[in-house]
Amino acid sequence: MNDAEFSRFSQAADQCGMSNAAFLAYAVDKAARDLTRTAAEIATEREVIGEVFAARRHLGRIHGLFNQVAKALNSGDRAPHLEATAQAVHRAARRMEDAADALLAHRDGDTPA
Repeated sequence: MNDAEFSRFSQAADQCGMSNAAFLAYAVDKAARDLTRTAAEIATEREVIGEVFAARRHLGRIHGLFNQVAKALNSGDRAPHLEATAQAVHRAARRMEDAADALLAHRDGDTPA
């Protein structure tokens, strides 16, 4: 547990009027009583993180394709839909960045998901 997690954990225990040990025992027992929900919450976060990293890999491939387009344009080829495509890729990249920022903020407890 890092310092931020321990602080959040301790504050939660204090807010509930419990010692850290009692709060931890209660939380573990509650999680153990509904393993389907507990597993689903953990899996969902892992899946979201996996999708963000997959999107990042795809954007890297798109970057490579744009380099090929630039090479073709420098050779005199035409690309009539290049501007619209570039704008669509930029919007997708911005949405991915926003989603990653929101996920990190949620994990750090800064904002609700």
